[in-house]
Amino acid sequence: MKSRILFTVLIFLSTLTFAQKMGKKNLEQRVAAIEDKMAIKYVVDEFSNLADTKEIEKQVMLFTEDGEVVSISGGKPSTPLKGRKQLQQAFSAFLSNFHTVYHQNAQQTIDLHGDKAEATSYCRVILVGNQNGKESKTTLYTIYKDSFVKENGKWWIKHRTSNFVHREQVDL
Repeated sequence: MKSRILFTVLIFLSTLTFAQKMGKKNLEQRVAAIEDKMAIKYVVDEFSNLADTKEIEKQVMLFTEDGEVVSISGGKPSTPLKGRKQLQQAFSAFLSNFHTVYHQNAQQTIDLHGDKAEATSYCRVILVGNQNGKESKTTLYTIYKDSFVKENGKWWIKHRTSNFVHREQVDL
C-alpha cells in the first residue's frame, strides 16, 4: 500500500513539474511543444533503428546538410565529422566491423527554444562482430547531446556529441 501511495505521489510531482515548466502557455502552445518533443524523440530513435539495420544513407539524412558529430571516448574528443558525406563514410566504416548492431534508447530530456532544441539521450549500444580474430560483443554506454533545428516543419540534428562513457568487451 505504501509503495502505491509513493508511486502516486511521484507521478503527481512529475506532472506538476512538467505543468510548471509549461508556464502560462495556452493549450495550443502546449500541444505544439509536446508534438515537437515527440518529433525530436522520433529522430533520435530513428537514428538508432537505422544504425541497427545499417541503413546509413537514410541515417545521415536525419542531419542538416552541414551536420556535425563529435565522438568522445576515454574522455578524449575525436576530430569533428562534418556534412552528410563525411558522416556516411565514417558511420559505414565503423559499422562494417560488426554483423549485429543493437541500440537501446533510454531516458531523454528535451529543451525547446522556438525552432531550436537541445536534447540529452542515454543509449546502450551492443555491437557483435569479429575483433582480432575472435567473435566478441562490445557494449557502449553512451550519452548523446544533440542540437536540433526545425526547418520547414521538420526537426534535424545540427550537432551531436556522442560521449561513450563506458565500454565493455567480452569474447563469445
